[in-house]
Amino acid sequence: MSSIDHPVIDSSEAQAALKAAADSEGKSASEIDIDSMKVTQRWEKYSDEDHEVWSIIINKRMEQLEESASNVYLDGMRAINIRPDQVPRLSEVNELLAPLTGWSSHGVPGYLPAKSFFAFLAQRQFPTTIAVRPKTSMDYLPEPDIIHDVFGHVPLHADPIFAEFLQTYGRAALNTDDPVVTEQLARIFWFTVEFGLIQEDGRLKLYGSGLISSEGEGHHALESPEVDRRPFDIERVANTSFEIDHYQPILYVLDSFQQLRDSMNEFAGHLLAGGSSAAA
Repeated sequence: MSSIDHPVIDSSEAQAALKAAADSEGKSASEIDIDSMKVTQRWEKYSDEDHEVWSIIINKRMEQLEESASNVYLDGMRAINIRPDQVPRLSEVNELLAPLTGWSSHGVPGYLPAKSFFAFLAQRQFPTTIAVRPKTSMDYLPEPDIIHDVFGHVPLHADPIFAEFLQTYGRAALNTDDPVVTEQLARIFWFTVEFGLIQEDGRLKLYGSGLISSEGEGHHALESPEVDRRPFDIERVANTSFEIDHYQPILYVLDSFQQLRDSMNEFAGHLLAGGSSAAA
């Protein structure tokens, strides 16, 4: 359940969706009903403060990101028309996004079990937390909100190559019950989707949502001499543990999103064909 107490998720529909998410825990891939976990984005319930928080954070982050974010991310921002002046309407985002890659974003009220999250990704749907963090927590929130999910994640979904990678990831994660492989897939997600770096224009740039949406993490990732920036290798990534309660000391650097897609296709193909996980 989301710990953000927000009018946009204060409804019987949201309570039913939270129950459906909780009830999906332990279900098989074929038993998970992602539609039961979706909620309507009641956009009129956002307050002036919600729009202000969105605007402050997006404007501040874009001061860095115009120079330091991946070109693919910035192209996606423009393609789906993410505006800095107000919380986005998911319906408008999807009108622009779906024709590009078939992806769409759907409101959820809070936490989803891992398998349910993967079930969304496997169908090119992104479960999007629709609450906005309070003004008192603008710099840090220990869980996703619409700023992390839409501003941080969704622009990359407009890129066909990243879109293919993410769906392949979702399918692989949804269809394994091996705890070793599940942990390896969690590490792949962490070091790419959440905290990935990429080499573009002859220098390092940000693309992971945790780096995109956090000013401190973004600067640390690019500038700190304490960060071990490693060339991307999916088997090495799959066997690198991570910690969530401090700035990341290890990051992996892509040569291109094609490298990410192709590596994931190979990893997933081996996994779904019944092969063993990457060597520990």
